[in-house]
Amino acid sequence: MALAFPELTPAERRCLARRSWQHLGMTLVELARLLARPLDATLGELTFEGLEHLRRVMDEHGRALILTAHLGNWEYLTAASRLAGYPLSVVIRPLDSPALDALADAMRRKTGAALIDKRGALRPVLEALRRGGLVGILLDQNAARREGVFVPFFGRAASTSRSLALLALRTGAPVLPIFIRREGPGRHRVVIEPPLARPTVNDPEQAVVELTTRCTQAIEAAIRSAPEQWLWSHDRWRTRPPASAPV
Repeated sequence: MALAFPELTPAERRCLARRSWQHLGMTLVELARLLARPLDATLGELTFEGLEHLRRVMDEHGRALILTAHLGNWEYLTAASRLAGYPLSVVIRPLDSPALDALADAMRRKTGAALIDKRGALRPVLEALRRGGLVGILLDQNAARREGVFVPFFGRAASTSRSLALLALRTGAPVLPIFIRREGPGRHRVVIEPPLARPTVNDPEQAVVELTTRCTQAIEAAIRSAPEQWLWSHDRWRTRPPASAPV
């Protein structure tokens, strides 16, 4: 938080940290309720903003890559797809704990979303796009050096997966930023933004960097709108660029 918000005082950052942990605790409670209650009860807590952007993209392209992050109750986004009316596949990393992974799997499958393991995800992602669906990717976590490119995130170089940009450039599918925010107990707003602009450069590698930068800028803007609702416990800047690389 000190890296992201140097303008805040230490007391203000401590307050933000407390609110962040409170948000995470409420998220766990809500996920337990998602498992225990009928799905319609969860769907009744969701409202949409910008649904016209999704409909326009699907009318024009018939498919889309959804850019999102660990912001708000991000697991509720899989349920939100039921209200939007388009089939959703989500690229996930299995949790390290088998017991927790089984719970997460049951929760996600209850929403009707198709789950794609990030290990070997290329073929099923391409197939999901070919069938005319949405494919969701969370792009706000640290990427290993071999998988990522370094782009600015809160003013500091962050290793970011190049997967979404590569898929968008290979398939021509538009990238649509969608984030969810908690507005109060039992109230969540799904915000759908206009699709990101396509890269302006012809060099393939530079195009990946440009589009990944735009993705990260969209995520940073969404976090700034509700900073207490992001997963600050993740070490986003763990992979560092080589000492000789420009920042």
